[in-house]
Amino acid sequence: MDIKETLALLSCVLLVLCGYIYGAKFVRRGNYLLGFEWMIVAFSGSNLLIWMLIQADLPGLAKINYSISYFLDAFSRGFGIPIVAVLGLMAVTHSFKPSAFKDALIFVVTFAATFVLIKADFMVKPLPYYYVTMWGVYTLYLAYFIWKLAGVGEKWHALGVTVGAALGLMVACIYDFFPIPGDETKVVFLTIALVSWSYMMVQLYYSYFAFERAKAVRIR
Repeated sequence: MDIKETLALLSCVLLVLCGYIYGAKFVRRGNYLLGFEWMIVAFSGSNLLIWMLIQADLPGLAKINYSISYFLDAFSRGFGIPIVAVLGLMAVTHSFKPSAFKDALIFVVTFAATFVLIKADFMVKPLPYYYVTMWGVYTLYLAYFIWKLAGVGEKWHALGVTVGAALGLMVACIYDFFPIPGDETKVVFLTIALVSWSYMMVQLYYSYFAFERAKAVRIR
């Protein structure tokens, strides 16, 4: 295993830890949309990590892990981040707090839509464009979130989310359209992508509650 593969493995471990830890924190604080989406990212990362570790020795089992990770990655890129996570963030920007039943329904509908996304023949060609478009919509919402953060005096968190938004959009564009030269195995891209997503999950957690606290102070 060379240094590039080692860094990819470590970045995957980082993603798993950030997803489970901060997903659990969101759940404990009542935001199930963000909490479970972060955990889905972590579970996807867990299966990707297992695949990277056993693909040479146990290809049959590794194929199952890869399929799970592939589906959950499609879910997060197509619906989980641009729809579910945005709805979760709207709890603090728009006081959008659906019931537990509606939270569950949102996940059921978006999971079903993901099956169509990756199985339907008519989505094969437009799929990369769909992913980038949805990530663009998510980035536009983040721009609004950044503006709101700055408006309540949380300028450092606004800057932190700006960095995360830029990294996320860069990764989304590289994913299907701008492969890194010389990165045939995509381990360099994988490292960049997983570290970027890890940073995004942590930064949004702290920015979310910083915004919530700032709002509470202003109301008083």
